[in-house]
Amino acid sequence: MENFCTLFDSNYLTRGLLLHESLSRNISRFHLFIFAFDQLTYDILNKLQLENTTVISLKEFENEELLEAKKSRSRAEYCWTCTSSTIDFVLENYKVTACTYLDADLIFYGSPEVLLGELEDGKNVLITEHRFSNFAKLFEQRRAGRFCVQFITFAARDDSRKILNTWKNQCIDWCYARYEDGKFGDQKYLENWPEQYENVHVLEHLGGGIAPWNARQFHFVKENDKLFGIKSGSGERFEVIFFHFHYIKLSHFGFADLGWNRLPKEVKILFYKPYISRMIEKEIFLEDKFSEYKRPVINESTTGIKESAKFWFKRITRFNLTHIPKE
Repeated sequence: MENFCTLFDSNYLTRGLLLHESLSRNISRFHLFIFAFDQLTYDILNKLQLENTTVISLKEFENEELLEAKKSRSRAEYCWTCTSSTIDFVLENYKVTACTYLDADLIFYGSPEVLLGELEDGKNVLITEHRFSNFAKLFEQRRAGRFCVQFITFAARDDSRKILNTWKNQCIDWCYARYEDGKFGDQKYLENWPEQYENVHVLEHLGGGIAPWNARQFHFVKENDKLFGIKSGSGERFEVIFFHFHYIKLSHFGFADLGWNRLPKEVKILFYKPYISRMIEKEIFLEDKFSEYKRPVINESTTGIKESAKFWFKRITRFNLTHIPKE
């Protein structure tokens, strides 16, 4: 059985539920440890009683070091700070042979077992690359780094736990949403792992980690309810295992903002349109079932001058904006 963990608060609750659903569709034996980052999320998840799931509260999870770090971190920065600690918590408190951290905004279209199967011959830590497209690389790679903390596996082995513990301590010491002294968030710490540690494997399967920053390198087709990618130039064909729906924001104007990466039309149709529709369905479900739940929608008038200017630029140009499906 494969063991996974993720973390999210009520702002990402619908995405976390869709992640769980996608795992259920694509792998028969799994367990997902969900770290609920606010009380509302914890309460709702416990009422939903999701199969193959353990819900962990902040009260159970947080220690003195994390609580001290929390004082100087934004909400997003604190989530990044805690990623490594959630993996460590699962390995320390549950009898699992390995644990894979998943960002809450991933959706699986194929079995993650295909990706985890690459761990062999002494390799027991798995990391994934951003694989930036040429255009995205100009703006992102130096800051964000080669690797993306979106799907990362550690085995319950001494050599694996040693790397995890080092990373955990680094994140507690410094984890901010800015580039500084070769660091950025929790990601740049991974930069030298393949050269530094013999037991680290860099994922090779192109279907593990399709995302807005690399989608332009591929052409996508749907065949027999499965999604396949074809790499431009080489023509290499692969099954899409997961897509990372980074950034999506729902606006009170009735639009979904898809971010700043240029997205091919087929990517919007095959990936984003179904995903946003399912997000809205989940939002309606939660609002109907739980009176205390309110849909997290961005109101541009309260986000500051810079963010408001960005949105109005997008609204005028329609860059990466798509209409939210009517309810």
